[in-house]
Amino acid sequence: MSSSLNTVTNQQEPIAAIATAVGEAGIAVIRVSGSKALEKTTQIFTGNQLPEQKSHTIHYGSIKEDGRVIDDVLISVFKSPNSYTGEDTAEISCHGGALVTQTVLEALLRQGIRHAEPGEFTHRAFLNGKLELSQAEAVADLIHARSGKAVESARRQLDGALGEHIRQFRQQIIDATAMVELELDFIEEDVEFASRDELKKLLTDLETEIETLLATYETGRLVKHGVRTVFVGQPNAGKSTLLNTLMGKDRAIVSATAGTTRDVIDADWSYDGLLFTLTDTAGLRITEDEIEAEGVKRSQQAVNDADLVVFLHDLSDEDEQRRSQLESLLTIPEGKPVIRLGTKADLVEKRERPDLDMVISSVQNEGIDELKSMMKERVVRDESIDTSGLMVTSTRHRDALEKARHHVQESLKALETGMTGDFLSIDLRSALNHLGTITGEITTEDVLDSIFSRFCIGK
Repeated sequence: MSSSLNTVTNQQEPIAAIATAVGEAGIAVIRVSGSKALEKTTQIFTGNQLPEQKSHTIHYGSIKEDGRVIDDVLISVFKSPNSYTGEDTAEISCHGGALVTQTVLEALLRQGIRHAEPGEFTHRAFLNGKLELSQAEAVADLIHARSGKAVESARRQLDGALGEHIRQFRQQIIDATAMVELELDFIEEDVEFASRDELKKLLTDLETEIETLLATYETGRLVKHGVRTVFVGQPNAGKSTLLNTLMGKDRAIVSATAGTTRDVIDADWSYDGLLFTLTDTAGLRITEDEIEAEGVKRSQQAVNDADLVVFLHDLSDEDEQRRSQLESLLTIPEGKPVIRLGTKADLVEKRERPDLDMVISSVQNEGIDELKSMMKERVVRDESIDTSGLMVTSTRHRDALEKARHHVQESLKALETGMTGDFLSIDLRSALNHLGTITGEITTEDVLDSIFSRFCIGK
C-alpha cells in the first residue's frame, strides 16, 4: 500500500526525455528532473550555473560536449518543491529537428541521467504530492482527448473537482467509522456515541450521492472515448456516401458497383464537441462470395461493439421481399440505440415510410443537419453534455464507486438488522478504502504501473 498524498518531496535519480512530439518543428522541449538534475545539466551547458539560479527563471546558452556545440538553447529552471514533479527540474528548449533533439538528449544521458519511462514525470508528481491519482489520470486524458468535450472533462478532473468530491465522501465515512469504533472501546459501559438514526441518514445520503455520480458514467465514457457508430444496410444503400458527407471529404470509396466495401472502414468525426467513430461496413446481402460473407460477419461484430447503429434503407429499392431478407441477416442487440434511415430521397417521390425514423439525401445534403442532431440525441441523455459538472469517465473510478456503494448498502442493512458495531465497521472501512483508490490515498504498485503505462514518454 502507498499513502502518497504527502507533501514531502522525494528527490529520485535524475531522468530525462523528449517532452514534445518527434519530428520537424520550430522548437522541441527536453525535460530533466530529479536529484542533481540541475548540476548534471550544467555540465554540458555554457550559460549560467543552473543550481545557483532562482526557480522559474530562463537562461540562454549552448549545449556543448567534447568542445563541440550541439545547439543553442533556452533552459527553464524549476526548483523543488515548486515544479511539476516536485523535484529540481530543467526544461531545455532547443531547435525542433529530430536529429538535434536526440543528440541533446544523448548528451544528457552521458552525464549519468537515466532515460525516463512512460509517465514517469507524472508518476513522480503523484508520489511527491503534487497531484492526486485522479488528477494524474486526467493528464493522460487531456493528452489523448480527441474532442472538445473530452478536453473540457479532462480539464475539470485535472482541476481536482472529482478528488474534492471523493474526499467529502471519505470524510463522511471517516466520521461515521470513528463514532462506531469509539463505541466498541466502551462496549461494556453500553455508551452510544453514534445515533443510529443520524448514521442511517448519513449513509442513505451518501448512497444517493454515489449513485448520482455513477449515473454520469455512460455519458462520461462517450465523452472520453467517443461514440462508436456503425452504418449498416444493403449494398449501394449510401453508407459510404453518408460517411463522406459527414466527414466533408472522400474517406470511403463510393461506387455504383455493389459490394465495393468489403471490410469495415473507420473514421473519426466530431459534432458539437462530441467525437463519433464512424464505421462503414460491407453491404448486407445473401451471397455465396466468401469474401463478402466474411464482410457480413464483420458487420455483425461491428454492430455488437457499437454505441449507435444507423441502419440505411435505399428508398429507390422497391423490392420489399429483399428488404425483409436483409433485415434477417443482422441481429441488433436489444436496447442498443438505432436510427432507421431512408436514403436517396432525391430519387423517389414517395418518401413516407412508417418503419423509418427519417429520410435523407446525402447527394443534395438534405436532412443531414437533422440526422446529426438525432445521432447525438440517441446516445446522450443530456443533450447539452455539461462538462462543467462532475462526470465519471474512467472505468476504474466507476468500479471503485460501485464497490464503495455496495459496502455503504451493506452498512445500511447492518443498521436495519441491528448488527453489532464491529460488523458495521468492516463495511464502512471497505467503502473508505475503495474511495481512497480513486484519489490514490489507498493504492498498490500494480495499479500505478497500469495507470502510468498509458502515458507517453516525457510526460
